[in-house]
Amino acid sequence: MNCWWLKLRWITFGFPQKTFLAHEFTAGKYFQRSGDVFFKETMTKKKGIAILGSTGSIGTQALEVIESYPDVFDLQVLTANGNADLLIIQAKKFKPNSVVIVDESLYEKVKSALWEEDIKVFCGKDSLNQIVTGSEIDVVLTALVGYAGLKPTIEAIKAKKTIALANKETLVVAGSLITKLALEHNVTIYPVDSEHSAIFQCLTGENINPIEKIYLTASGGPFRGWKREQLETVTPAQALKHPNWTMGAKITIDSATLMNKGLEVIEAKWLFDLRPDQIDVIVHPQSIVHSLVQFEDGSMKAQMGLPDMKLPIQYAFTYPARLKTDFPRFNFMDYPQLTFEQPDRETFQNLNLAFIAMDREGTAACALNAANEVTVQAFLKGQIGFLDIARINGSVMDQATFVKEPEYADFVKVDEEARNLAEELVKLQHEGYKDAK
Repeated sequence: MNCWWLKLRWITFGFPQKTFLAHEFTAGKYFQRSGDVFFKETMTKKKGIAILGSTGSIGTQALEVIESYPDVFDLQVLTANGNADLLIIQAKKFKPNSVVIVDESLYEKVKSALWEEDIKVFCGKDSLNQIVTGSEIDVVLTALVGYAGLKPTIEAIKAKKTIALANKETLVVAGSLITKLALEHNVTIYPVDSEHSAIFQCLTGENINPIEKIYLTASGGPFRGWKREQLETVTPAQALKHPNWTMGAKITIDSATLMNKGLEVIEAKWLFDLRPDQIDVIVHPQSIVHSLVQFEDGSMKAQMGLPDMKLPIQYAFTYPARLKTDFPRFNFMDYPQLTFEQPDRETFQNLNLAFIAMDREGTAACALNAANEVTVQAFLKGQIGFLDIARINGSVMDQATFVKEPEYADFVKVDEEARNLAEELVKLQHEGYKDAK
């Protein structure tokens, strides 16, 4: 195991820091204490939380977690892109110090609705990037959708804030930059995605043991077992019906195309410093085993539980403690069979594209992600078909400028170029798609 990875595992990505070792939590005088008692006894103050994307699926569930522990968390910031109505409701209920509405046209609406509250109101992308640096913020939950999460996450890292990362695109787009900055600023990043949280939980206490391989599980989405000819006429309404998880529209479509799993593969590479051949994907329709780690001695550890995003959110907020919850418990008799199968990469080609982007490194994944954000929206609007998503994504990744060792400015340029390319291809496809219909 190289020293760089040791530093990552102990400092940057949520592994125990030198002031508190994992074995100290599970042994000695702490062994008989419940996680919530220990956590509260060692708290010096409430944790100041900023939620970027509070009106989305992750954001609303994070608020449920915070509401359950009023003596543990101090909500400082809520932000939303354009859902002003829900942001106003949340602000009145949770009383944060500040809110940001990114859509500047909605500023007056939010400001007037909250004028009687002791809440600061800001607007625009610059405010989003600045708000994360506040001195009262300890943890920044980045739950924004897509590329929009990159810049505020960078600013939060530079301000030495702990990151609870639900925005996988941050590492997909700029993993090399984010890992470098996290090391430079000694910042901890806790994964919130259920699969990466599962890997993280399996690795806790395994600091000196090298990883042989990890397995990210996938439900298979609503079209598991379908062939390409069946997918030609798939509608957005069908694709939005995920069998196990309740999520936002974009990530639900990504799950249906297996792009979500592809993005998670790239995210895992950067989070856990893995080679592409150390990462595999397995379809697990029941979504009970959230991911697995295989060690060099052949043993495997899996993290299991009912599909509920509040658990990985809470764990990211409270690590290393596990606070008592009233979440539903898993019953083995309700799941007499847990099944596994290989993903169909020939049918769901987005997964292959992600592995190709991971191999290329540089700006390849940035271009792929930008194209995917455009094509998913086009599909939701009925402008292209389901299979066109992967086809256009692949074309854009091949055509976009490639920079092997990019800086931040390179990611910005490639993202813009890839979006423009994707929009052009969507427009061309849309004309043919209308004719075909």
